[in-house]
Amino acid sequence: MRILALEPYYGGSHKAFLDGWSSRSAHEWTRLTLPAYKWKWRMRHSAITFAEQVTELCNDARNETAHWDAIFCSDMLPLAEFRGLAPESVRKLPAVLYFHENQLTYPNQLAYQHGERDHHFAFTNFVSAMAADAIWFNSEFHRSEFFTAFESFLARMPDYPLTSELDKIRERSSVHPPGIVAGPERPAREPGPLRILWNARWEHDKNPDQFFEAIRELRKTTKFRLSVVGESFDHQPGVFRLAEEEFASVTDQWGFVPDRAAYNQILDSADVVVSTAIHEFFGIAIAEAAAAGAIPVVPRRLAYPELFEGSDPKSDFFFYDGSVSQLVQKLRSLAEIVSPSKGTTAPESMAELAELRRRSTTLARRFSWSGLVAAMDDSLRKLSAR
Repeated sequence: MRILALEPYYGGSHKAFLDGWSSRSAHEWTRLTLPAYKWKWRMRHSAITFAEQVTELCNDARNETAHWDAIFCSDMLPLAEFRGLAPESVRKLPAVLYFHENQLTYPNQLAYQHGERDHHFAFTNFVSAMAADAIWFNSEFHRSEFFTAFESFLARMPDYPLTSELDKIRERSSVHPPGIVAGPERPAREPGPLRILWNARWEHDKNPDQFFEAIRELRKTTKFRLSVVGESFDHQPGVFRLAEEEFASVTDQWGFVPDRAAYNQILDSADVVVSTAIHEFFGIAIAEAAAAGAIPVVPRRLAYPELFEGSDPKSDFFFYDGSVSQLVQKLRSLAEIVSPSKGTTAPESMAELAELRRRSTTLARRFSWSGLVAAMDDSLRKLSAR
């Protein structure tokens, strides 16, 4: 099959997903992308821009690849507008719309910092879903939250509430989690201070205040090393500037690491990866760290239960109740394992660490690209064959 992929926001998880799938897929891909910049503007103009680019490709008689079997696009594209503006041969192609996020339940403080939420973008997501032949979500948590939120949103309409359209969208929806890159399993570690990793975006929805509050409390009793990485932006929470100075003496890495090989080394060295997020539609960064051998300590909410709740009841260790006190308790228990006090032998502690790591890596590696690509390729084939 030949797939026309349209990505208006080619960065972060959007880029990782498109690169990861298309590079491993059995299909042939034509990828049209725009830089990850000014997301509101991308949602406003991308349908026009891509329609113009596709028209040029179709009108170029020398271009033998401008014939496609399906469209794949992310939620940043106003799909209905694109289909209305694209050449007829493209307009009638079956289209998959992938929701990395949605503009109705994305945290208000981050996405709309100036006044009330602009529901125009949420409604654009809704209309795009109406125009799609298949709607994919990155987690069951996201899909459930999407439909619950839009039921409430559409009920506020003065008339013609469109609830029947929402039911049709639900019928065409499914879950296809993003793939992760999982390297070889790491060797056993030597005893020493706990190595803590924070690898989330430096934004309010990742709840950094709670993380640093926990680290501050942990420092009173426990030795550890800290790596705080993840993408940051012009307007980042002030807590990062303060924490950089406060924890400088125990910090191994601070700030975004653009080089993938260097980032993988940080993942491979971490004992534990922590989340305090109040928003997470999937959690690629946490899943990749866990696949690399870092033990996840995450709140039992959002998409995390889908990632780390296994049939083994011992997977409960990976979750805390969302409070600072229980997060600190989990980190202290891990610190005791990697650097045991008198009365516990190092071999016993390392065996316990290895078992925790085995369980978490097994759960995380379910999302390796090698296990997901064939199913997504097949879903495109079935859609095209309808």
